[in-house]
Amino acid sequence: MPPLMKLAAITLDCADPEALAAFYRQVTGFEPHPKSDGDFAGLTREDGLFIGFQRVDGYRAPSWPDQAVPQQVHLDFAVDDFDEAEALLLALGATKPEYQPNGERGRVLVDPAGHPFCLTGA
Repeated sequence: MPPLMKLAAITLDCADPEALAAFYRQVTGFEPHPKSDGDFAGLTREDGLFIGFQRVDGYRAPSWPDQAVPQQVHLDFAVDDFDEAEALLLALGATKPEYQPNGERGRVLVDPAGHPFCLTGA
């Protein structure tokens, strides 16, 4: 039986859609969506998967790992080399929180808008 739904889009709230789209473009290699504007930016993959970034007035970044401000979204990225991926992501503007719950099986980083995301083994 084929799946009932196919994931078509993921949208993240943020204060600066264009800046966050630029960060994830460098990370994923997705192409900019032609209908991006100042309040919304998007990236697309060849198979049609879309990642959107929408401006939210008064945006408050998640406060991971505590939940005073919830995560809102959580992305996982499979990587071949944790150290290499982490170094690149930190150079692009991600940060690494002190709390790392997965030991050697994965790493948690935070994007420039404060969304936590994970690196997992490929």
